[in-house]
Order: sequence, then C-alpha cells, then structure tokens
Amino acid sequence: MSVRNRELKFINYFSYGINDFIGAGAFALTSAWLLYFYTTFCGLSLIAASSIFALARVVDAVASPTMGFITDNFHKTSLGRRFGRRKFFLLLGIPLVVVYSFIWVSGFSYLYYLLTYIGFEIVYTMVLIPYDTLAAEMTSDFTIRAKLTSARMYCAQFSAFVAAYLPGRFINALGKESSASFLYAGAIFTAIFMVVLALVYLFTWERSLAEVEAAEAKLPKGKLSFWQNVQKIYIDLITTLRIRTFRAHLGMYLGGYLAQDTFNAVFTYFVVFALFQNAVAASNLISAMYLFQILGVGIAAYVTIKLSPGTSFRVVTLLFMVSIFGYWLIYGAGMGSMLALYAVSAVAGLGRGGINFIPWNNYTFVPDVDEIISGTRREGVFAGFMSFLRKASQALAIFLVGVILQEFHFTSGVTRQPPEALTAIVAVLVIVPLLFLLLGIVSSFQFKITDETHAILKSEIARLKSGGSKQAVDGKTRSIVESLTGWDYENLWGNNPVGYQNWLKFKKTKNFRASEL
Repeated sequence: MSVRNRELKFINYFSYGINDFIGAGAFALTSAWLLYFYTTFCGLSLIAASSIFALARVVDAVASPTMGFITDNFHKTSLGRRFGRRKFFLLLGIPLVVVYSFIWVSGFSYLYYLLTYIGFEIVYTMVLIPYDTLAAEMTSDFTIRAKLTSARMYCAQFSAFVAAYLPGRFINALGKESSASFLYAGAIFTAIFMVVLALVYLFTWERSLAEVEAAEAKLPKGKLSFWQNVQKIYIDLITTLRIRTFRAHLGMYLGGYLAQDTFNAVFTYFVVFALFQNAVAASNLISAMYLFQILGVGIAAYVTIKLSPGTSFRVVTLLFMVSIFGYWLIYGAGMGSMLALYAVSAVAGLGRGGINFIPWNNYTFVPDVDEIISGTRREGVFAGFMSFLRKASQALAIFLVGVILQEFHFTSGVTRQPPEALTAIVAVLVIVPLLFLLLGIVSSFQFKITDETHAILKSEIARLKSGGSKQAVDGKTRSIVESLTGWDYENLWGNNPVGYQNWLKFKKTKNFRASEL
C-alpha cells in the first residue's frame, strides 16, 4: 500500500493537529503578550521592542527559503534516508525548543532579547516548514486533507486559548508587578512543545522515498554548485508567484493574518489603557475570544465543504469586521460593561477561527496546482515561503503598532497614557485590521479550488503522468485547469519558467525575458 493511501486513525489526526501548539500557541503568546512583556518588565521602549521582531525577519528571509530547500532535498543524505527528509527536523527540534523559555526572562539587555528571539525563530522555522508539508504528503484526498486541517485548527485555537489564559492566571496569583507570570507560561509551553514534537514524529508520515526518487528521475542530472543552489532557492521562491491559485491564497492569508496580528498586538493596550481595565481582564477577554475560535473552525469547515473556500472566507471575515466595529462602539460610548466586551469577543472569535482555518485548508492544495504547471512537487518551497510570510506578517504588525504608538507619545511603564496615545491605540485596533480584511475579501474571489475542481485537477495530473497526450484534454478540464493555474493549457506540465529547472530551460531559449519570472 502506498504511504499516501494509508488509513488515518484518530491518533494520526490528533498528532498532526497538536503540532500547532508550536505554531498557533507560540504565536498567540508572542502576539498577545511579548511586546507588553518587553515594554513593561524589560525596560525596552516600544521602538526597541518592536525592532526585535523586524530584525528577526531579516534573518528569516534567508532561513525560511533555505529550510524549504533543505527539507525538499534532505532525503539525499544518510540521516534523511533513516529518519525522513521532513521528520528528521521534527526530531531535532525536541531538545532545541527549550530556547523558547529563555525569551521570557526579565532583567537582561536588548541584545539578549534580540538573540533569544532570533534563536527561537530559527528553531521554529526548522520545525514548522517540514511540518507544513505533511498534509499534502500524507494524502491526496480533498476530504481527508480538510479533516487534517480541521484537526490542526482545533488544536491551534485551543493552544491559543491556553496562551491567553495562562498569563492571566499567573498574574492573578503573583501580582501584576511580577514578570515571573510570563516565565512560567513560557516554561509550560516549552514542555508541551517537546511532547507535541514526539507525537508528530511517531504518528505522521511523509511521501515515501520511492515516490520522491521516481518524481526526480525525470529531472536533469548533475550536481549544482553552491551559487547555483542559492539561485535555485530564490528562483523557486519567486516563481511560486506565477501561480494564480497561490496568489489568491496569499491575499486571503496575509489579509486575514495581518488583520489579526495587528489586532493582537494592540488589544492588550486597548483593554488596559483605553478601557481602563487590567491585564487579567485582557487575558480573560482574549481567552473567551479563543474559545469561540474553536467553534469558528467548525463553522468554517462546514461552510467550506457546503459552499466554497472563497465564500466561506467572506462570511467569517464579515463576522470579524462586525466585532471590530463592536469594540469601537463600546469605546466611543464609554461603556465599561464586561458583558458587552465578552459578547463582542465571542463574535470576534467566531470570525477569527474561520479566518485561521480557511487559508491553511486552501494551502494544502497549492502544491497540486503547482505540479501541473511545473511538472514537479515542491511542497518544501511553498512551506518555506509560507513560514517566512507568516512570521514577517507578525513582525510587520508588531513593528507597525510600536512605531505608531511611539509617534503618538505612548510611554512605557506608566499606568495612564496621554489622549493622543489612546486615539492611536483605538485607530490601530479598528482601521488597520479592516484594511487588511478588505484585501483578503478581494483575493477570495480569485480562489477557484473546490472539491469538484480539485478532483478534475488530480485526474488530469494522473493522466499526464501516465503518458497521456496534452492534445487529448477535454474542454471542461482545460477550462478548469487554466482557471486554477492562470496559464494557457499548452504552457503547462513544465513548458514554462516556473521552478528552477524550467527557468533554466527557458533562459537558454532566445525568447526568454526577465519578465518571465
């Protein structure tokens, strides 16, 4: 039995999904609390604290695509053959994730916080990029991939709830002046990360070595030089943008996640300074929001199957937009009602859960669209690009918040902020997320993958792999494949500059232009 046709049991779904304690859990704790921790307990200004996230992205601009390249090619090493080209890095991550605890120690210099954060980001990249390829490698079935994504998103929302809930409980027990609350939360998450990685390593699988080698057999032989490998990494990365489905996916993904990252970065400040509550109240509201995100994942999964990913994305995005207006009305009316805040947070959670689910469900089908364009499987390339964009979006959001609040005279370490700082906090909470959400909505109209179109795409890939003639394609298949890829059918299956090997081939022809990238 092909490894991709193995039956998935509960332990496989659970072990695959639980890894997002590292993805969503770490991101939730970081997004909601790290900027607050740096400015409140570590003596950093908003600009200094937010610059840590921005500088880490400079490192990641190299680390993420490099890791994508490494994990796609690691089967050529003895370690990759023994442990798996993807799963080796999950195993290696078990002892290395301890660096996450070091982030949450107060009393050190800016350099310490910069290096520890970059250290965790490198480990995070090393783990998440191989992991992001697994759903596409474990199965090609549309429904099973949706179930895997659902398992991942349910675990993601629960981990986000824990990330929001734990600091509030420790703050309540130790007092709002104690930085140990965040250290304890970070240590607990580190222990969870280690258990999670062990489960993922034991109960998931990747594409078999035989399948990988069969796919590579048709590629040109010969070893690339160091600079050719560097060129390959970035040509592969850039040419992913030539795929219509991937561009639509990125618009939805970045629109939804940038909106949430900006919202997360300023929400604690909004509750503490604009609504005159405390950090425990902020923790409780975020916890309620994440609880309802779990329900939001279920709603989005149902609507995605019944309607389409694009329609489902628009529904959940509108829910989140309604909640943002709700927070603005509460602030504008001077309401101090926690009941109203919890109600609005519940609506926000329903929308955010769906916004988290739908792009990651969509992402698992992108390598299939790429395969009919480039003629190869490049899951690692897409995973590297996605990991970089995910972390870059968070860094951009946090840096943006830091710069804006600093410009409007936000002062670290004080209990009251000037009126202009409060206005800036509210504006960032409302206006910036709404603009990003509109980007996602526009992009959702370009995402054409459904159960039916994906089945036709898979069937056509199988036909071409078995030696079928491109001239024998039927009209319906041609139309659907062209709508998914953005290419004329005649230019598919490697007859284009998408992917390094195809790019090299086109570069050697006199019709090649730089714009072909």
